[in-house]
Amino acid sequence: MTGGEVAGILVAVFWAILVSFLAVVLVRLAQTLRATTKLVADVTEQAVPLLADASATVRSAQTQLDRVDAIASDVQEVTSNASALSSTVASTFGGPLVKVAAFGYGVRKALGRGGDGDRTVIVGRTVPSSRRRKQKG
Repeated sequence: MTGGEVAGILVAVFWAILVSFLAVVLVRLAQTLRATTKLVADVTEQAVPLLADASATVRSAQTQLDRVDAIASDVQEVTSNASALSSTVASTFGGPLVKVAAFGYGVRKALGRGGDGDRTVIVGRTVPSSRRRKQKG
């Protein structure tokens, strides 16, 4: 056997090993691709119902948010009406009541009842003179 024949046999053995190795790799790659295809199919089967449920949940949440928005606008309207009513009542009755209270206080002061020097009237209650000094300072 010559050196060229030995080299040819070595190259043929090397190619046989390489082809065998590539065949094993391709078989494993084919198995991996089959498993991946099955996994994607299973995920798709399970994802479609989940997406339908999520869509229904989002629609329900949107409906609830629309209701809350309507309630909030009604509450805002009621609040503005209550504020308007409060200011109307305050302007209608507040001024005359303050004038009547001031007149009553003036009459008491003029008659000498309730005009003690050691007491101060603050919004309908009396405060002793010892506390009055603390409030001023």
